[in-house]
Amino acid sequence: MWAVLTTTKSIREASDAVLLNYERPADQSEAVRVKRAGYGQTYYDKYAEKGSGETMGGKITTGKQLAEAALNVAKNYKTLYVMGCFGAPMTAANKKRYTKNNPYNTAADRVRMINAASADTFGFDCVCLIKGLLWGWSGDGSKSYGGAGYAVNGVPDIGADTMITKCSGVTTDFSKIEVGEAVWCKGHIGIYIGGGLAVECTPKWKNCVQVTACNCDKSGYNRRNWTKHGKLPYVTYTSQSESVTGGTPTTTPSPSTTKPAAPSVKIEAAKCFDKKLAGAYKTTDDLNLRAGAGTGNDKTVLVVVPKGGTVRNYGYYNTVSGKKWLCVQYTAGGKTYTGYCSMAYLKK
Repeated sequence: MWAVLTTTKSIREASDAVLLNYERPADQSEAVRVKRAGYGQTYYDKYAEKGSGETMGGKITTGKQLAEAALNVAKNYKTLYVMGCFGAPMTAANKKRYTKNNPYNTAADRVRMINAASADTFGFDCVCLIKGLLWGWSGDGSKSYGGAGYAVNGVPDIGADTMITKCSGVTTDFSKIEVGEAVWCKGHIGIYIGGGLAVECTPKWKNCVQVTACNCDKSGYNRRNWTKHGKLPYVTYTSQSESVTGGTPTTTPSPSTTKPAAPSVKIEAAKCFDKKLAGAYKTTDDLNLRAGAGTGNDKTVLVVVPKGGTVRNYGYYNTVSGKKWLCVQYTAGGKTYTGYCSMAYLKK
């Protein structure tokens, strides 16, 4: 019994071992096993360490948190590729639902896989893994979607090919990539977790949420050659990048103009936050993107955003003389600039 408990890969497996081989109650039905395992999962989720201190279910606000949460799912939860599923446990009711919700899932082999899954298995597909985590998925097997809401936290219900278009700094150059960025190829998306690795949910290889090598060869990992990567608009990033092939992370220089002094310009820290401000804005005129809020000589102009240009704000801003200056990102010519624009010249 001890050998089983110390080598088991899931709460359900450990619970069944105790229930069936030690306690041996009269009622050993599937319903009793699921209920019993649910008790164990509740205490495990509450007290057990989950990779890098990540707590499932809390609102994810940074790329690093997203990467940690994705890795946590890959390492610590039983999962199965189920098209259109964003973390639902494979209960009898959900099996019935997901074997009918999508033509891909109605294929005979997929129906068999879904029906064979234990109730402590959670279903995901590639983009639904990202959405589920950002919607608050917590691994709660007692809830229809594992604790996730639907289209909450400012994250819309969109597909993989649409999600990459919402990202900033999208590029095919994998020599500089940040932890938590989305990695994409046509019809598929994943999350870069650092060290040349990504987390993706795919029917290929292990047929679940899994860690794979990102555009490089890594011993012990299957390799996926992604086409592009970019920063998701729903989380913030540190500007610390690395190459997928290895090397020390480097801090991305502050955005600059062609002026000689610009590369050393320090971007002013935002002191205020209002999540209602977050979103994409259009400029109503040619607008200076500055290193800080205001028009003083120390507020260096980084770039001029043309009228009708799109900038993105994540809720952060500073005020000058009672007027808001939004901290925004603007991408042009393959470069992403971060700085401040007067809200008076921005329109959602």
